[in-house]
This record gives sequence, structure tokens and C-alpha cells, in this order.
Amino acid sequence: MPDYNVGILGATGAVGQKFIRLLQDHPWFTIKALGASQRSAGKPYKDAANWIENSVMPDSVSGLTVRDCKSADFADVDFVFSGLDSSVATEIEADFANAGIPVISNAKNYRTDPTVPLLIPEVNPDHIELIHQQKFTSDGSGWIVTNPNCVVVPLVTTLKPLQDAFGIESVILTSMQAISGAGYPGVPSLDIMGNVIPLIGGEEPKIHEEPLKLLGTLKGDKIEHANFPVQATATRVPVINGHMLSVTVGLKQRADAKEAERVMREWKSPIANLNLPTAPPRPIQIHDDERYPQPRLHADSENGMQTAVGRMRNANVLDITYVAMAHNTVRGAAGGAILNAELLVKKGFIK
Repeated sequence: MPDYNVGILGATGAVGQKFIRLLQDHPWFTIKALGASQRSAGKPYKDAANWIENSVMPDSVSGLTVRDCKSADFADVDFVFSGLDSSVATEIEADFANAGIPVISNAKNYRTDPTVPLLIPEVNPDHIELIHQQKFTSDGSGWIVTNPNCVVVPLVTTLKPLQDAFGIESVILTSMQAISGAGYPGVPSLDIMGNVIPLIGGEEPKIHEEPLKLLGTLKGDKIEHANFPVQATATRVPVINGHMLSVTVGLKQRADAKEAERVMREWKSPIANLNLPTAPPRPIQIHDDERYPQPRLHADSENGMQTAVGRMRNANVLDITYVAMAHNTVRGAAGGAILNAELLVKKGFIK
């Protein structure tokens, strides 16, 4: 089996903690180093982190000394996962890539860079070839790969089969996003309890833009973006985990809900035969019960890596409408980044 030492940047934050939990007992990756801000650097992890995961802090990391997020302090790792805040991610991630340490990032900062893959392995695994266009190091040893916004992951995972079968003309959606997506301490309790907040600052532009890169076509050394409008309304709801989306799609080749459902059921993941440890056997699960999916019941399906779909109907406006849902901090964040790393190992980009 492959055996790699990994570092985690932003290890004391909510996404960093999720990386730690998901990497416990990973067959390929061993946590070697934890990085955080200067106020945490030098402390044992157990003293630096306010542990919020619903499991005990692993003994394997509790005694590790937190390092400053500088590439010189991570010479003993093969690559790093980044759970950094966007306010600091640009410079820190570039420092690691320039030092020849690959970065697999959950931050938004490099998602729109034309040389950086924005990756969902089941959707666009061929986009990893963009890595060859990056110029962080002369020998290509340092590079950055990102995973998408946490709403975009279930959205694009469900759009991909429809695009392949029918083509997409337009998309309208409303997201109902769990509070864990706001990090810790997140949304004040008096704002969210018994309430819905109809705006998440900065979220909608990402939902408008990122699907077009993800569903684009690799042509030579660049991505030709998909060309259809996306209209999103992003809301925060009092749910702990699991972002739910109400999606309505206009198709280029007209099809009804039964045809769309059949296409989703029969869709085959392009990475199904790679035996990646984190890959869900069924990336999309169609629920026949019209009460489903529900975050409480289905967010943890396939270890939190599955996208659940239900209520597939013919639409009065556009063509079809459905509900999709996925675990935002697993499939939409740390788990998605770990799956990206597994694909990059399998394809020889991580050596």
C-alpha cells in the first residue's frame, strides 16, 4: 500500500479537526505535522485546539507540537492538506507550493486560477492535468489542487449525469445550509434557533461560477468552461450537518423526470475501478420515499461521502426539479480533499 506522511494546515479549526478525524486509520496517509497560527504554534495540540468533533481527540495527535504554517517547518511531509482561512491561505499555500510541497486545499483562494484543478474526482478527474501548467517549482514538485464550495459539490455531482445525457441550459437553486458550514463558533444561537437566515455572505457568487469550471472540458492546457447561467439563493438553516439544495434544471435536450432519474441511477463514476479508500461505492443515492433526503437521516451515508437525491419531478418552470443533499464538512470539505489526494496518488502526481 502507499505510505505518505501528511501535514494539516489550519489544524485547530473546524475543517482541520475534520481532517484529523477522517485521517485516523487511513490506509495510505499518516498525520506527521499540524500547523496553525502563531498563537497556537509551540503548544501541544491538545492545548491549542478547542476540540469540537463528536469523538475523542486521537492520542496520535494530542501530543504533537503545533507548528507555524511555514514550509520550512514541514520538510518531513510528502504533502499538506489545507484547512486555512481564506484571509491567509493565498500566501501560505503558495509558500508550500514554491517549496516543492504539494497542497490539497479546502480554501477558496485558488479555485478560479486557470492552472489550478478545481476537483471532484467523480466529475472531472481529467482536470488534474492542469497541474503541469503550474510554475511554483521548476521541476513540478510543488503545486496546488482545490476542492469546490460545499454547496457546489452535491450540485455538480447531480448535474454531471444530466449534462452528459441531455446538456444543461440553465440552473436555479436554493440552498439550505447547515450551521457547521459557518465554522466555530459560527452563527450566534439567537440568530439561528427557530429561524432561517436568507443570506450567506459571499456564497452565491461561488455557486454561480464554480460549476462552470467543474463541468468544463479540458482542451490542451486549459479548461473551456461550461456555458449556462446558474441562479442561486444561499440560506442558513438550524441544521447541524448536511447542506440541502432545491434544484431546478433546464435541459438542452428535453427529458422528463423519469428519464432524468434513470440517467442518475445508471451513471457510472469514472473512478469506480481505482479502489480509492474514501470513494463512496455509490456517489449518488436516489431515494424513492418522497420525504427523503433528510440531513439527520442521510448526511452520514457512505461515511458522509454520498450525495442523496429525492423528489425528482417534472417542473412547471424549466424541465426537472429535485432535492439534493450532502454532508458539508465531509463530502463538501475535508473528505472531498482526502479523496482528491487519493486520486492524485493513484495517478502518480504524489510520489
